[in-house]
Amino acid sequence: MSPSSRPDKSIQDLIIDNISTAVLLVDSKLDILHLNAAGEMMLDISSKRALGQNLRQIIKVDDSFFTRLDKTYKNNHPYSEHELPISLFNGKELTIDYSVAPIMQPGQDTQLLIECTSIDRHLRIAHEENLIAQHQATRSLIRGMAHEIKNPLGGLRGAAQLLEKELPDASLHEYTDIIIGEADRLRNLVDRMLGPNNLPRPKLINIHEVIERVRQLAQVEASDQINFKRDYDPSLPLIMADPDQLTQAILNITRNAVLELKDHGNITFRTRPQRHYTIGSHVHRLVLKIQIIDDGSGIPEDLIENIFYPMISGRADGSGIGLSISQALVNQHQGLIECQSEPGNTVFSILLPLENNLKEFKGDFK
Repeated sequence: MSPSSRPDKSIQDLIIDNISTAVLLVDSKLDILHLNAAGEMMLDISSKRALGQNLRQIIKVDDSFFTRLDKTYKNNHPYSEHELPISLFNGKELTIDYSVAPIMQPGQDTQLLIECTSIDRHLRIAHEENLIAQHQATRSLIRGMAHEIKNPLGGLRGAAQLLEKELPDASLHEYTDIIIGEADRLRNLVDRMLGPNNLPRPKLINIHEVIERVRQLAQVEASDQINFKRDYDPSLPLIMADPDQLTQAILNITRNAVLELKDHGNITFRTRPQRHYTIGSHVHRLVLKIQIIDDGSGIPEDLIENIFYPMISGRADGSGIGLSISQALVNQHQGLIECQSEPGNTVFSILLPLENNLKEFKGDFK
């Protein structure tokens, strides 16, 4: 049945058009016979434009997807599949769950009903919840370790000081000084791993002033061959936040980008608002997204999932503390840092709730 010969919409068509699941109806050649409103939104194409086109022209996907559709058409057995990555004709990428069912009517060729649900949002929420849970678990573990480490270090340092007083030869103080110095170094390392202990001292700030401060600091330290670009949204409102803590969080990420570029490349600071955005499991009416983007070689795949853990670094001379501290500082603002990386495009995204964020903080506001 060609699209032009279809009768006026039946009650079944009207029902399908008003459900939230994307629904496509295709024939044996996989030409599209019907696409509901949810399908138009998900596939980013109008029903009028889609009707009569082959499904292969609408989405790019592994050939096994079309092979399974052909088999379903022949054997009339429905099936479902989860987490299928697809690309649209405009380059947009989605991950979907979908089910396929043959529709058989007397006197008509079999058609396939395809129901699709985009799960990108659910996957992102699950990833963010896992990231938050990992960070909290790591913080708890480090606090416990810090207590167990700092107590004997204090005893070791005190014993060295007492020994120093009893030594008859002043030349032997060199060894007790080493013991005391190394004990202090380990204590400082543990304190750095614990991250910030102070609650935010928020006030109304312009986030672009904070980013400009970071840009100026990084520019002084960086090579002349590193270009710092700005892509700001001037419509962003003021945000209630601790400017020093946000400066430190953004500066840690930016310094990592400078080191990754190795004296040549581009770093872009971008700001955008996000409406009805989920951070973890909490939906916010308005979220500020700050992105620090570099065109370096990228973060290795085996590190990308763990870069916010302390002591994890892709550089031989890296301490692995900076990103962990940045995540802790942003978490104290009820926000989150995410990272996506591929060669030539590494993006750190700082997400901060904007609406009513004054009420989110615990502590004094001065």
